[in-house]
Amino acid sequence: MQILNLGSINIDHVYAVNHFVRPGETIASNKYDVFAGGKGFNQSIALARAGAVTCHAGKIGENAEWLLQRLEQENVNVTDVEITKTPTGHAIIQVVPSGENSIVLYGGANQTVNVADITRALESTSPGDYLLLQNEISSVADAIRKGKERKLQVVFNPAPMTPDVCNYPLDDVDIFILNETEAEGLTGKTEPEDVRRFMCERFPQSATVLTLGSKGAVYFDSITMIRQSADSVEAVDSTAAGDTFIGYFLAELIQSGDPAKALSLGCSAAAICVTRAGASDSIPLRKELP
Repeated sequence: MQILNLGSINIDHVYAVNHFVRPGETIASNKYDVFAGGKGFNQSIALARAGAVTCHAGKIGENAEWLLQRLEQENVNVTDVEITKTPTGHAIIQVVPSGENSIVLYGGANQTVNVADITRALESTSPGDYLLLQNEISSVADAIRKGKERKLQVVFNPAPMTPDVCNYPLDDVDIFILNETEAEGLTGKTEPEDVRRFMCERFPQSATVLTLGSKGAVYFDSITMIRQSADSVEAVDSTAAGDTFIGYFLAELIQSGDPAKALSLGCSAAAICVTRAGASDSIPLRKELP
C-alpha cells in the first residue's frame, strides 16, 4: 500500500528575530538560513522517514532540481513532479526565541496544478491506497473528488485554512487532520469536545485528528475518541512540527491500522522536531523513535 502526496514544494527563507516584525517596523535578523520546505514536501519527508511507501506529485520552477534530489535521497518517488517556468513556491519565515514562527507564503508553481496533473498522478494508484492533500496547491477540490472516485483513502490537512475550504467536497474526505486554528476555521469551535461534536455530526463517515501543540493530539470518529499527551521538551523551532506529526501518524496508521499507536508515534516525532531548527531538516529518522 502506498501514499500519494499531492502537495506543495517550497524554498524556505528563515530569519531568526527577537520578535515578529510589526507594521511599519524594520528589524535586524540574528541569523538567516535557506531550507527545502512546503507542507507537501515536509510531509513526504516525514512519511518516508517513518517507513511509508511515498510518492510525491506537484510542481516546481526551473533551477530548483535540488529539491527533487532531496526527495529522492529520502526514497520518495518524484516521477509526478513537473518542472515549470513558473517560479518555485517560497516562504519567508520569522522565528522568535520561543520557537514560534510567522510565515509569509508565495504559492508560485504550486498554484499551477490542474485537473490534468491530478489525473496523471492518480494513474499510479490502486483502490485502498492513500491520497494526502494540503491546501498549498491549486485544484484541491478536484483532487479530493478524483481521489474518492478512484476509491482512495483521502486525507486532508486544510493548511492554510481559507474560506474556500468549506466549499470543497469535504464529504469525500476520509480523514481530516486539523490543528486548533484549522479546526476553528472549519467548525467555528475552539474546545476539542465541541470540535468533535461538530465533525461527527457533519461528517459521520470521517475520522478527525486534532493536534493541540504542547497538549498533544486527539483522534476521534463517530464511535471512538483517543487522547495522546505531548512529550515535554524545550522548543527551538516549531516550523515543521505539524508536518512531522502527519507523516509519522499516517505511516503508522497505514502499517498497523491502530490510531492510538499512530497518535503516540506522531506526537513523539513532533516533539523531537521542535527541538531542532529548520523545516524538513528537523524531521527525525525512524530509528530515533521507540
